[in-house]
Amino acid sequence: MIDRRTLLAAGMMAVIAPARRATSKHILDVHAFGAVGDGSTLDTAAIQHAINAAAPGSCVLIAKGRRCVIGPITLRSGIELRVDGTLLASTRPEDYSDRAAGLIHADGADGLVLSGSGTIDGCSPDFMERYDPEGEWYVPKAFRPRLIVLENCADLTIRDLHLRHAPSWTVHLLGCRRVLIEQLHIDNQLDVPNCDGIDPDHCQNVEIRNCRIRCGDDAIVIKATRGNERYGPSHNIHVHDCVLETQDSGLKIGTETVQDVHDVLFERCTILDAGRGLCIQLRDEGNVFNIVFRDIRFAARYFSSPWWGRGEGISFTAIPRTPETRVGAIHHITVERVTGRAENSVRIEGSVQSRLHHVTLTDVAMTLGRWTRYSGGIYDNRPTSAVPALEPHDTPGFHIRHADLITLVGCRLSWDATSPSQFSRAIEAVDVTGLATTGFVGTAAHPNRQKAIMLR
Repeated sequence: MIDRRTLLAAGMMAVIAPARRATSKHILDVHAFGAVGDGSTLDTAAIQHAINAAAPGSCVLIAKGRRCVIGPITLRSGIELRVDGTLLASTRPEDYSDRAAGLIHADGADGLVLSGSGTIDGCSPDFMERYDPEGEWYVPKAFRPRLIVLENCADLTIRDLHLRHAPSWTVHLLGCRRVLIEQLHIDNQLDVPNCDGIDPDHCQNVEIRNCRIRCGDDAIVIKATRGNERYGPSHNIHVHDCVLETQDSGLKIGTETVQDVHDVLFERCTILDAGRGLCIQLRDEGNVFNIVFRDIRFAARYFSSPWWGRGEGISFTAIPRTPETRVGAIHHITVERVTGRAENSVRIEGSVQSRLHHVTLTDVAMTLGRWTRYSGGIYDNRPTSAVPALEPHDTPGFHIRHADLITLVGCRLSWDATSPSQFSRAIEAVDVTGLATTGFVGTAAHPNRQKAIMLR
């Protein structure tokens, strides 16, 4: 039976597909406009000249073998920027007249294509102040650009490129509609903070497929940031067939959720390594609903303390950002055919202000173990000042709190052969109504000390 979200994905493809049809394009090689491409000369003006000269339907080309150093360039409607060579971010702050813009940016550019077999290199090591060995991450300098920022763009395609060493967010889509992102290879430093992979923000009708992402921060994260409410909620987003590695969350919604995020399908992805596998982190007034995670494999573990996440395989939390925040609700969430190994619990948790409800986990197979040297026995509630940011807690397989109508169907829990003392029950439910478990298989980590299931 084809469900509603599959039909939604098919509908998105029907909208996006016309942007991918091959056409004969007029080619503007930036070399003909004065770009040197020697890896040291600043070529911003020459490339911008080529972009400004391009008529709709034209292709601005960075040819193979060229290494063009640039500050911010602005793209225009109807053109293709094809990078078969290399674009290198200038590392001089004075080359960034608009520091809020990305290295490559556009505003209101419809029918835009970014493509090519080459590389866009953000040169992140040059934007770092120092390495912090205690935190195990780099401390950035005062200024570091985002790599690609596309705002208010429709009928947008990004494909095939190799993006590397982003100093901050790699691909930020703000208020974009009808977007296809495919075959991107993002290779950032794992120890650089905030270098997210792909961030759809107040976006609608987006498909992200067949991408490989390695980054320090969230790999694919859907947001609705404050100050951009004019673009509306984020919805109708399909993420599939991607391979991810990160020190934060693999597939995530939040934390910035000042408007709703709904009708999102994550499927057929592999999360090789992450601080959290699947994550919904609601801290603001928006609601998150009609979300599906299915056919996903993951590994989630502890990292050093500055990184958010404490090895939770699955983490869905609705916690106010501040005591004054009117936090929205997480509801109607489906997780099915998901398998993972983690160092911390499956966590489904609302708050006194906002109870989670209608969450169904079907055929979720979890193995809990410890294989890193970092301290365990803790839940990470950040960012919040309404409750403790880091909460000491034992490690049950499934932890459910402040929630209603939670269903586990055919779920399985295993423990590694050697379980630390803080590993505890199979299921711990606190202030939960309407909990249903059908075909659950699992024991307590230490069955001689505890029962498998605790309800209170």
